[in-house]
Amino acid sequence: MTNKDNQIVIGFVGTGVMGKGIITNLLKAKYTVEIYTRTKSKADTLIEIGAKWNASVAELASKSDIIISIVGYPNDVEQVYFADMGILNHVREGTVIIDMTTSKPNLAEAIYERAKEKNVYAMDAPVSGGDIGAQEGKLSIMVGGDLATFEKVKPIFEVMGQNIQFQGEAGAGQYTKMCNQIALATNMIGVCEAMRYAEKAGLQQVQVLKSIQTGAAGSWALTNLAPKMNNNDFNPGFYIKHFIKDMEIAIDSAEEMGLDTPGLSLAKSLYDKLEANGDGDLGTQALFKLFG
Repeated sequence: MTNKDNQIVIGFVGTGVMGKGIITNLLKAKYTVEIYTRTKSKADTLIEIGAKWNASVAELASKSDIIISIVGYPNDVEQVYFADMGILNHVREGTVIIDMTTSKPNLAEAIYERAKEKNVYAMDAPVSGGDIGAQEGKLSIMVGGDLATFEKVKPIFEVMGQNIQFQGEAGAGQYTKMCNQIALATNMIGVCEAMRYAEKAGLQQVQVLKSIQTGAAGSWALTNLAPKMNNNDFNPGFYIKHFIKDMEIAIDSAEEMGLDTPGLSLAKSLYDKLEANGDGDLGTQALFKLFG
């Protein structure tokens, strides 16, 4: 589904840290973008560059060919899709709806089934790559749903990201994102410990990173978040409060499978301490503060 021959209207719900970058890239690609967020002032910069404001999700849904959402929590997703003024009560037949929120796999499945009843095509497509990935159009996108729908909207995903993988039926994108968050959770502990160890050993942390980030210890977190840790830069690219939400989903899902995840549980307990200290709105790299 390209935008060369006819004007595709994309509705976008959520203009937070991730949404702003994605919407900006869609506008640069000359798509018409209708937006909704609960606080209009937070979308002012997007309106200035061409996004069109809508007063409700229902209004946005009634005029969009494709609807994308990226909001905070599963209960926000439920509200956006299932409420009286939500997407599924006002969407047009034949529309593609894509939830990019990191949310519950079973919720993605419920949205898919309800959409199918209305001849609407639903996909779950959570992302990884943080605010930088969203701004640069370099996100990793993990997609669940129907393969034919995926192929249809892939050109739009390509505006947002570089690593775009179809994972399977509805919910598969969310399960894949849980794999990502499980791997990231314990990796963040290792990155924090490594940087504090380098500091205590009297090494130059920047120089240490030059050696280890391209070796066997290399990771996205080591390359992108360790420098922020070393500069005591805890501004959010991804909020601690949202990471805790993701870990809760992953733990619950693992328990349903009968799977023990001790590393994930440890990481969540550490992040819970940060949130209890009032640091929930900091970036995930603020875990570094606990390693003195």
